[in-house]
Amino acid sequence: MKLLRYIIFLKTIVLLTSVNNQALAFTSFSTFQVVQQDTTKKDTTKKNTLNKGELQRNLKDTTKNDSLKKGSVQSNPKDTAASEKIQYAARDSVSFSKDSSIVYLYGKARVIYQGLELDADYISFNNKTNIIYARGTVNDKGKYIGRPIFKMEGQGTSMADSLRFNTATKAGNIFGVYTEQEGGFFTGGKAKKQPDDEIHSKGQTFSTCNLPHPHFGIHFTKAIVTENQIIAGPLYLKIEDIPLPLGLPFAFFPKPNKKSSGIILPTPGEDFSRGFFLQDGGYYIGLSDYWDAKLTGTIYSYGSFSARGASTYTKRYKFSGNIDLNYAFNQYGTKETADYNSSKDFRINWSHSQNPNAKPGTTFSASVNAGTSSYDRLTAGGNTYDPNQTANNTLSSSIAYSKIFGKGINFTSALRHSQETQAKTVSLTLPDVTLSVPTFNPFDSKDRVGEQKWYQKISVGYSMQATNQINTADSLLFKKESLYKFRNGMQHNIPISMSFNVLKYFNFNTGLNYLERWHLQSIRKTYAKVPNQQDAVFIDTVPGFNRSGQYSINGGLSTKIYSTAQFKNLGNFKALRHVMTPSVSFGYTPDFSDPSKGNYKYAYYQDGSPKYTILNGVVEQEKYSIHESSYYGGPGQGKSASISFSVDNTVEAKFLSPKDTTGTGEKKIPIIQGLGISGSYNLLAKEFKLSTLSFSGRSQFTDKLGINYYGTLNPYLYEDVLDTATNLTNRKLVSKYTWSKGQFPRLTNFGFSFSYSLNPEALKRKNETDDKLKEQKNTGAISPEQAEALAKVSRDPNAFVDFNIPWNFAFSYTFNYSTTDVGQMPTVTNTLNFNGDMNLTPKWKVTFSSGWDFKSKTISQTNFAIYRDLHCWDMAFTWVPFGFYQSYSVDIKVKASILQDLKLSKRKGYYSKF
Repeated sequence: MKLLRYIIFLKTIVLLTSVNNQALAFTSFSTFQVVQQDTTKKDTTKKNTLNKGELQRNLKDTTKNDSLKKGSVQSNPKDTAASEKIQYAARDSVSFSKDSSIVYLYGKARVIYQGLELDADYISFNNKTNIIYARGTVNDKGKYIGRPIFKMEGQGTSMADSLRFNTATKAGNIFGVYTEQEGGFFTGGKAKKQPDDEIHSKGQTFSTCNLPHPHFGIHFTKAIVTENQIIAGPLYLKIEDIPLPLGLPFAFFPKPNKKSSGIILPTPGEDFSRGFFLQDGGYYIGLSDYWDAKLTGTIYSYGSFSARGASTYTKRYKFSGNIDLNYAFNQYGTKETADYNSSKDFRINWSHSQNPNAKPGTTFSASVNAGTSSYDRLTAGGNTYDPNQTANNTLSSSIAYSKIFGKGINFTSALRHSQETQAKTVSLTLPDVTLSVPTFNPFDSKDRVGEQKWYQKISVGYSMQATNQINTADSLLFKKESLYKFRNGMQHNIPISMSFNVLKYFNFNTGLNYLERWHLQSIRKTYAKVPNQQDAVFIDTVPGFNRSGQYSINGGLSTKIYSTAQFKNLGNFKALRHVMTPSVSFGYTPDFSDPSKGNYKYAYYQDGSPKYTILNGVVEQEKYSIHESSYYGGPGQGKSASISFSVDNTVEAKFLSPKDTTGTGEKKIPIIQGLGISGSYNLLAKEFKLSTLSFSGRSQFTDKLGINYYGTLNPYLYEDVLDTATNLTNRKLVSKYTWSKGQFPRLTNFGFSFSYSLNPEALKRKNETDDKLKEQKNTGAISPEQAEALAKVSRDPNAFVDFNIPWNFAFSYTFNYSTTDVGQMPTVTNTLNFNGDMNLTPKWKVTFSSGWDFKSKTISQTNFAIYRDLHCWDMAFTWVPFGFYQSYSVDIKVKASILQDLKLSKRKGYYSKF
């Protein structure tokens, strides 16, 4: 543990090199503003009076009167050069020495001279020695108030207990400095500015704690600050003013006035499977203000190692992104023994986003997450030791480009990747292209006067899709033979439609849809007879361009039916409104499977004899589609003519609003939203013409709770048939409707889901924080560490800890019931998940997440965490008490990202047994 503490301290010292302002914190003239004063200009043109007030004058215009002067005086700006002029003001009073060479300002005094702005409760200026002295005062309660606040031209603002500055030599002394810089605070001590712009500092403390008396800090005994470097004498860490035996006799820090590069010290630890390690050590490269890079690596005592290259880039108002490349070599066991195993894994992450205003009408985005299937499992989630990340089973990527041309023509192109790490399969789409043309009216005239004629309502559209895809095992992806497994094609769709009103209340539409597909290959099948088995099939792929086309005719009719019920004697319940939207449509598609059309061929055996099959009780020669292997396929067999129907329902209740004191306000509450049922009827089918009936809907019981539900109804009866060969009874559907025997259609599938948060304010705050972090990530405004924190919040809802929310409890439930078409083998699946948190005190918070597995009748993965807010520090204890990912961790760390490595951790994980 001692070695760990020393290494943490050394890393903290190195982190100070990232503080790059010209005079760091030891100078009072190059800091960020921490206190604001009222600098509003006053009207100084009033006549001189002998009352208390504000005074502004030129010290070169001396006065012979040595007595106390009160009032307001303004000098003539033409009396002297602007560079020699000093302006001053005071709320309470102004007095002068006998020779008027010293001016004394009392009560919210202010001095402006050659870019120096100084505010304090007391200021004196000696015109002979050119010395400005400022300090605060002690009020009636013994509190020191009105500390000097000063700022040099082009620099930030600082506060001190007192200061003395020579306006001629530009040298001075500052006592008890308090200033903020790069997220850190410098307090106490004394700083002296030399004429050569060197800063000599003594007894200052650097901390990320924003209190005037910080809880912890790095104490600099002595230091010299130049333009490009800092040389410090003995320095040590202190907590609660207690010096710790962690320090250095001296230190040297380069201080370039631009983004700097530097060494990243590794973090030590132990992994049960890979041994002791030094993790994430390397080098940071500040390439420019718009681009940086970080090269790190991890080594293990058992021979494993990993390397990482990460870079973040941004161009304001143009684009931003980051790329992360990871490689890991892991080995386990002893070489030349049976238990030895090794693996080489990699992971690529790339995120790129474009500012919408950079190129209006053109967008480019990328989200790449790809790698070997065993990377997360063998590297403990990329050395995060996060159980959720390690158990991740899917990877996906997308790189997309789109452009909108004139008249709304839209072109998009995308490269996509999907990977199942457990099944070790990968799907690549290289590329997927879409071109769409908005519908237009070719027979309409721009100079038309009056309503459209029926033929002017005809609209035409066009869309094109093209793709090239492969599905294979990840180990075969880069093999030469995989190039021949790509499935590709192009599809053109031309819809022609027309719609108009019929009998005022009905909306009628009709149209013709033409679909043409282009293929770059086709197949040929031959069969061989196998005794006592199914026929063997041999498939040959024939390269070459070929096409297939088909068309369909459609028409539809829809309307809306409104009904309202009014109530007068049901309290605040005043009305119930029902809106029903029935619709019916017709579609017809001819048969394109005739071999004469070129889309299908007859099947033959190898000896040339035809292959027969039984179709709808008729023996026919078997046909197959030559486009089966194409991505978009070809036309289906047979013609179809069907009628589709649906009914959608919405029910709303109207109540008097109790918040309306006039008694006339009303509130609408949706009871049923989108409860619809749909189905179709095949006019050409010989049996089972009616399809199953599907229904779905949602109901919003309150503003905070809603439920979604769905289901399937089977309208056919079934009967039990005895199989004489096996003497078993089998159940099968018969083409008879259930209502023929007075029964309702049989429910074969039903499910619902809902979620609820007992404290909606907590969910709102979490969503706002997530949205803010995501926006910062997309604009490149957060560090990789903050991006990882965002990812952790996405994986674990309890990772978002907000002490401003005293409590929260949220849960979600999903239920599904299903059977076969004949009502056999019913299955029920339901899941319950819940999470919450509670403030035990204003500084202690407890969080948890868990669930119930109804199938195994046990609790699902459970996480507990305890957080302690230590003002400028955080303490966290996380625990997975049982299950495969049983683990715990204890972390005490500084909140500020500038000292993110100043922490102490103790872990015991499912992967690391230490």
